[in-house]
Amino acid sequence: MATPSRTADLSTNLGMPATNVYAMATICLFLGLVVGYFFVGKLAAHRSDGVQPTGMATPPKGEHPRITLEQMKQMADVQASALIEKSKADPENVGILVQIAGIYQASHQFKEATDYLEKALKIDPKNVPARTQMASCLYYSGDVDGAISQLNQALKYNPNDVNSLFNLGVMKYQGKKDPAGAIAIWQQLLKNNPNLDRKPIVEKMIAEAKASPETRN
Repeated sequence: MATPSRTADLSTNLGMPATNVYAMATICLFLGLVVGYFFVGKLAAHRSDGVQPTGMATPPKGEHPRITLEQMKQMADVQASALIEKSKADPENVGILVQIAGIYQASHQFKEATDYLEKALKIDPKNVPARTQMASCLYYSGDVDGAISQLNQALKYNPNDVNSLFNLGVMKYQGKKDPAGAIAIWQQLLKNNPNLDRKPIVEKMIAEAKASPETRN
């Protein structure tokens, strides 16, 4: 099983045809996996002091600088510092822990994000959004089984949760190469949520999974 890359283009990373731009955008919105790219671009382009991170070459006009994961972590550390101090004073505040995790997730620091989400879930184990966020971090850290386990746990608390069902299908399809399992999950998603606004996207994903070689074989 291939380990999901932390920095690769998502159309390659998830193994999706490049033409499925709209479907990929939906996946990214559900999983929260591409926010890091926007996070980096904004920090690089709009620093209030006009100073680039240390060691970064000035890019050609009109281009964003290339930022390493280490530089992304440094920026995330700065952005999260005030919340981390608040968390020290209020360690049982799940909302703060999830916010900190979100900052690290956005900068592709999935281990740090997972650490804070674990703390949040120890306090509030039935927090389904935090658990699905944890699943996303684990998936992009290469722990597909751990990610799926988190989503299954989330679905025990809320069997109709749209994000958990959609993401579970994606992970079964792409992470486990199990299109039949993905189809079953997505069909359950549509059955449990008949008015789902993204129904056409899910139906397209089901059609693609049915047409995959694994399904035909």
